[in-house]
Amino acid sequence: MRVGAPPCPRMGVYRERGEKAPVIDAGDESPSLLDERKESRVRYLELAFFPFLWYNRRQWIEITCVFEEGATMPKKCQGQCKKKEQQEKRPATPTFLLELPLAVDPGQAARLRSHLEAARQLYNAILSQGQKRLRRMRSDPAWQEARALPRTHKAERAAAFSALRKTYGFSEAALHEAVKGLRVGWIAEHIEAVLAQTLATRAYRALNRVCLGQARRVRFKSRGRGFSSLENKRNDTSLRFVLQPPEEGNAGYLLWNGDPLPALIDWKDEVVTHGLRHRIKFARLIQRPASSPRAAGADEEGYRYVVQLALEGKPHQKKKHTVGTSIVGGDLGPSTLALFPQEGEASLEVFCAQLAPEACAIRRLQRQMERQRRAANPENYDEKGRIKKQGKKKLHWKQSKRYQATRQRKASKERKLVAHRKSLHGHKVHQVVKLGTTIIIEKISYKAWQRQFGKSVGLRAPGMFVELLRRTVESTGGTLVARPHTHHRAEPVVSWLWQEAQEAAFAALASVRVWRGSRATRPVFGVSGCLP
Repeated sequence: MRVGAPPCPRMGVYRERGEKAPVIDAGDESPSLLDERKESRVRYLELAFFPFLWYNRRQWIEITCVFEEGATMPKKCQGQCKKKEQQEKRPATPTFLLELPLAVDPGQAARLRSHLEAARQLYNAILSQGQKRLRRMRSDPAWQEARALPRTHKAERAAAFSALRKTYGFSEAALHEAVKGLRVGWIAEHIEAVLAQTLATRAYRALNRVCLGQARRVRFKSRGRGFSSLENKRNDTSLRFVLQPPEEGNAGYLLWNGDPLPALIDWKDEVVTHGLRHRIKFARLIQRPASSPRAAGADEEGYRYVVQLALEGKPHQKKKHTVGTSIVGGDLGPSTLALFPQEGEASLEVFCAQLAPEACAIRRLQRQMERQRRAANPENYDEKGRIKKQGKKKLHWKQSKRYQATRQRKASKERKLVAHRKSLHGHKVHQVVKLGTTIIIEKISYKAWQRQFGKSVGLRAPGMFVELLRRTVESTGGTLVARPHTHHRAEPVVSWLWQEAQEAAFAALASVRVWRGSRATRPVFGVSGCLP
């Protein structure tokens, strides 16, 4: 309909640009509309027209119909509802990851850095907007009223918080709509709409942890730290992985913004071959720092690029990783791991003992950095060698070239330590699964361990080990049971676990050298020596 044309009787009252949309009460509808809907027994309770101008001055009108209970829907609406139900009923399938290195030339590496910089700025923008919505929502008196509701009234609390989220637009769908207005200008040339939605989802998850009290604040991505990963929602548009058929060479490419990034595929590797037989759900691009720009596969900035493929199915199980059939009791401490298999001998060892030399090297570099910092900034220390207090004013710290080089060496050491720890975790997990499929451990608060044994937990990461153990046990068809320890009960869950293994465990515990000459004295299974 053209601007200035007489209003169509089937469209209601026409309005000019800037005027408010008319409100049509029930009973004031056009007779022609009512005549067409008599056979379907539809009663229009509310009818509103939302005209807006589009290209070429075309006017589109959206009609919202609210139907009575029991009224018959038009066939078009029924088809949309059926389609939505089919999408919701889609079952969840298991997922595993396959990582492939990418071979990029200098031009492609520069474009990838530009794309990731645009993603960083867009992520910070949507995170800032979501944080404003969260603060406004929490400053509303209705928020305190909802928090004051008893926790036993779960339905009322959920309804109150849901209404607040809807009012202030604090939801994943609302941030998906908000990111449309932020993806403009040059950012739209680098980040597609579907990638912007994944960034909005990541920002919402970070903000939701603050909203639920699981985190204290959100962290914005600085230019120095950068933005190191970006993923898609599916594998048919934007950032996607394409695999050639065998007759064309079996090559794989990560396609993004017209750049085909070749992946290095070793078809002799059984893990890679097994993974590429499965359907690709989505692809994730990861930027990782190398030891130096001269490292193999690194660009001029010292980064490597890999693609992670989220594949449908279960990961490959190597022949050397056998699965046991018995029950295994385990007790994980901040620095020790005790295992009690039903069939076999009990064992107690220092957890991730191979990390000790790397931790010592990192401490030496930390002391060297402190000496270099003091030598370059003597004015920031008092006569006793303490840092001067300036109140709200920040001290200016100068960084020498040698200090920056030492810091890079320390960062490289820490990166290697993380990779080594992950390898040790995987090796130990396969050893545990080889003993049995039913693993019984004690339920522990690893957050509390971080406060009590911060240095040991930061080095060995026992919580990460338990999470990897849980995933591996589930993928092999086993069960991981984590039960809380009760101090008032001394009744073991499995009789043989107490009778046959406790004496051997205490004997081994007395002889284990944990760290620098100290010996382990923590009793197995906590206080009472049982696993309830």
